[in-house]
This record gives sequence, structure tokens and C-alpha cells, in this order.
Amino acid sequence: MTELLFATQIYRTRLAANAELKKACLAIARDDRAGQRWAKDHRYPGYTSYASLDDLPMRSPEIAALAARIGRHVATFARALDFDLAGRRLKLDSIWVNVMEAGGVHTGHLHPHSKISGTYYVSLPRGASAIRFEDPRLPLMMAAPARRTTARRHNRTFVEMAVAPGTLLLWESWLRHEVPLNASQGPRISISFNYS
Repeated sequence: MTELLFATQIYRTRLAANAELKKACLAIARDDRAGQRWAKDHRYPGYTSYASLDDLPMRSPEIAALAARIGRHVATFARALDFDLAGRRLKLDSIWVNVMEAGGVHTGHLHPHSKISGTYYVSLPRGASAIRFEDPRLPLMMAAPARRTTARRHNRTFVEMAVAPGTLLLWESWLRHEVPLNASQGPRISISFNYS
């Protein structure tokens, strides 16, 4: 008998797509000169408000409404993870807009100092890249053989998750992830966030 231990959980749900949210994201990207400079200086293909704006829910009622909805799902996910929060609740720590242009990538990273991270997908043109998660045990697999190309999903070293507009994904912040090459013709728009 084989038992599955130390599972890495991803929370996935669909929220109603919101055309006004896309307009709000594009308006923020258009007006945020500091974010545009940061993206250019760091060779980020497109725009992100990650390093420039820390008040998006106050700037945009659409983002404020989304943040309120996300909070309920984060609480549900924390219960599924059996977090012992000692009567406290997780709190939105940061939220930012990403507009990734064609040809863009976001290399592997994690979100330190947070407990739960996630992304809400606003707009994904045909051919837009999925998010890819990495097995957190990878640095410990020094002598492990390669996995078959037909390996079951829970045995793979990397798992790509295709998403659609309106998809909300949550994961524990220590989980390394990346966005492979955006092969679409248009921008891939998402809103990412951290809870601590």
C-alpha cells in the first residue's frame, strides 16, 4: 500500500469575470510612471505595480471589491491547511497589478514573509502562458532518477496549471512558482497578492 504524505495544496475557484477590473488595471498601468520605470529598469516585459503602489484598494473600487472576495477564499484555504492562527485572521499584506506583454516571462520565485499568496486572472488572450509550480522537495532530490514524461500529476517535478479569466489560485507562500514565456499576441493581465 502506498500513502501520500506532505501534500502541497493549491486552492482553485472561479469568480465572475469583470470587464471593469480589466479597465482599472490598464488605467493603473497607464498612469503609474514609477511602476513603468521599475519595469523598464528591471527589464520586466510589460508593467507591474509591485514596487510602486501599495494602496490599490484605495485607488480602485474594483480592486477593493476583488480583495474583499479574495479574503473569504483565503480564510477557507487556511482552514483546509489546518493553520492554527490562535484566533487571529490572515490579513492582506500586498496586492499588485501585472500586465505581461507578449514574450514576457516571470522567473521562478517565492513570496517570503507571507503565509498565503495567490493570483486572480483578469484577462488571458489565446496562447497566454499558464503558471508553473515547482516541487518544493526539488533541492533534496540529489540522486533521484528523472520522472517519466507520463508521470502522474502528483509525482511531477513541475506542474503547469492552465487558467482562464476569472480564475483565482491560492498557495502557501513558500511554494516556488514561475510564469513561462507568454506566447500570446496580447497582454496577460493578473492581480497578485500576499496574506500575512
